[in-house]
Amino acid sequence: MADPLELAVREQFHDPAQQRETSTVAMWVFLITEVMLFGVLFTTFTVYRIGHPAAFDQGSAQMEFWMGAVNTAVLICSSFAMALAVNSAERGKRLRLAVYLLLTIGIGLVFLGIKFTEYYLHYQDHKVPGLNFQDSTPDARFIEMFFVFYFIMTGLHAIHMLVGIGLLSALLLRTYLGSFNGEYHTPVELTGLYWHFVDVVWVFLFAIFYIPGAHMR
Repeated sequence: MADPLELAVREQFHDPAQQRETSTVAMWVFLITEVMLFGVLFTTFTVYRIGHPAAFDQGSAQMEFWMGAVNTAVLICSSFAMALAVNSAERGKRLRLAVYLLLTIGIGLVFLGIKFTEYYLHYQDHKVPGLNFQDSTPDARFIEMFFVFYFIMTGLHAIHMLVGIGLLSALLLRTYLGSFNGEYHTPVELTGLYWHFVDVVWVFLFAIFYIPGAHMR
């Protein structure tokens, strides 16, 4: 029977080490493009905020602060679970790897459940731009712009979360099939990098959307 490690190495690579290094570099290149994507959005948001600080503070004051705070804690827990999954993969502990992958998926779903509940509350409060936004204050136009940024940036983050959960589900299936061991677990490590990146992005989103208006509640 062929060595599972040999089967895991694609034909274009000489050995597992070369494949791992190439895959890691590719993931970092991908993450750099993601940083550029979110960087443009964060920069544009900052420009508008500098121009209209009072309106953006009013928009921030209308966030569901406790939900954002809980979701921040939830994602920190998910990063911890993902780190344990990577550690289990490195040690060749397949059962623990499966458990921690399942835990990370579950925590990610909790995050999305809270996030979409929050979206629903914003809808009820008539804060969805282009759909039912209502505000009678003098800064209504710029408060609406705050919510435009909010829905675009947190929505993009939610899409990344869904992609991450899909990747974790694929890893869980491959773990069940015995694809990973102490020598070969590169996909777990790379997915871990992606998951941690998505979690870090949320920390910045929480900082710019929820915290500035907290004193106005």
